Amino acid sequence: MQKVWIYLENGTFLEAKSFGATGTSVGEIVFNTSLTGYQEIITDPSYAGQFVTFTMPEIGNVGVNADDMESKTAYCKGILVRNYHHEYSNFRAEGDLDSLLKEHNVLGICDIDTRYLTKIIRDEGAMMMIASTEISSKDDLARKLAESFRIEDINYIKEVSTKEPYIHKFGAWNHEKLEYNKAIMSDKKILVVDFGVKRNILNELVESGLEVEVIPSNFKAEDLIARFESKEIGGIFLSNGPGDPLTLEEEKKEVKKLIDSEIPMFAICLGHQMLSIAHGYDTYKLKFGQHGGNHPVANSQNIVEITAQNHNYNVPDNIIEIAEITHKNLFDNTIEGVKYKNKEIFSVQHHPEASPGPHESKYIFNEFAKIVK
Repeated sequence: MQKVWIYLENGTFLEAKSFGATGTSVGEIVFNTSLTGYQEIITDPSYAGQFVTFTMPEIGNVGVNADDMESKTAYCKGILVRNYHHEYSNFRAEGDLDSLLKEHNVLGICDIDTRYLTKIIRDEGAMMMIASTEISSKDDLARKLAESFRIEDINYIKEVSTKEPYIHKFGAWNHEKLEYNKAIMSDKKILVVDFGVKRNILNELVESGLEVEVIPSNFKAEDLIARFESKEIGGIFLSNGPGDPLTLEEEKKEVKKLIDSEIPMFAICLGHQMLSIAHGYDTYKLKFGQHGGNHPVANSQNIVEITAQNHNYNVPDNIIEIAEITHKNLFDNTIEGVKYKNKEIFSVQHHPEASPGPHESKYIFNEFAKIVK
């Protein structure tokens, strides 16, 4: 292990050890409270441009495998862990985390006080940071960080979205067969607008009985509306994704056109935020975001669901002017889900597909399948 030096924009300067890729990387630091699923978190496209601090102290001990990849690569800038375990023990493991990070050029930082870092983020908010195995000078790191783009200045959607349409053919994980279920023939087809979609979201859409075609984020609404009017498709899903949704001006215009049509729509996370913005209700940034697999959410029946979360932005409270609130976060009372009035459009902020996390919200995919034409 090499030495690695870390500088946060609040002036904190730390030295630690590194694994995974080497070099210098700049991004926003957040913390994640999930107890399991580090591979799914690392390969979640929504973490593009961010360093993930794991509050779970032991990372790497179950290795990695191809089945648990949420995308074709890892988009986060790096991970910070208390203890990294190169030796792993799990019957599904195919390799070690160090090799995965090297393959996808992601910095790994260990032997660092993650509890201390989490307290900084909790008290001062998510902030930009720089980590380097090459630069040891605090002043040089501070200067390079100041010269770098902030996460809200970069459109990471262009990086993570698919470049060509494709059909997704797998359903949910089958615990008995230890493989993903094969897709069944369906008379209901939807389009998934890929802002950085997780594979397990696609799996759950297929599992709910839908045929799923994934399309790039630079779609034209007129083309999608024409496919709906010709009865080729029966609904549209807007996916999760990274970055500040307010920077997505072109995408907002196209989503607005979809809203004005009669197409049933469902959205998660960034897609949920895009629907709000396209309706004229701008999102705002949370202090340190919500990232983890243990967030209690109350649904419209006042039943508590423990949910997976990964977002720094939220829809505003005054959205009740045009939508019914279907889900509320019980940690901070922020909005977690809405159903738009007089429209077959609804969305949630949390991740009902989990991966990692509890499965209590998976029913939401079936609710969408019911309204697809």
